[in-house]
Amino acid sequence: MSLGYKNASFNKARQYAFLLLKFRPRSSKEIAQRLKKKDFDQKTIKEITLYLEEKGFLNDREFTRAWIESRLKRRFGFNRIRRELGIKGIDKQIIDLETQEIKKRYSEEDSLIQLAEERWRKLSGIPTQKAKQRLFGYLTRRGFSPEIIIETVNKLLK
Repeated sequence: MSLGYKNASFNKARQYAFLLLKFRPRSSKEIAQRLKKKDFDQKTIKEITLYLEEKGFLNDREFTRAWIESRLKRRFGFNRIRRELGIKGIDKQIIDLETQEIKKRYSEEDSLIQLAEERWRKLSGIPTQKAKQRLFGYLTRRGFSPEIIIETVNKLLK
């Protein structure tokens, strides 16, 4: 089952790439990095990524959209999501394009308010200033921008 490829290295790399994709979608850079870790040569890595892109198994735009949506379900902010996608090797233009598209139908503020209210309840019994600091730190680590956090926390405390 060589699909016209007689190169054993290519077939091994393709098999490994499919194994990786079986667990979750991945970016082109992630696949290339994992193949490099397995000591495949650059030529084979390039051939595999091109092959997977041509066959529709790798698509950084679709990956980005799916990643953003899955992270939003876990109530992460766009700052963190952008950072994660950058680490995964997604081009900044793709990140910007997909983020803008999703922002049209998703309210980051609503998610932040819910998250802040839940966390604030858990922080009851702690002095207000300390609780505010902890809430701010928590929401910052979740990837929300400081401006929107301050605005939300002030609304919450009124």
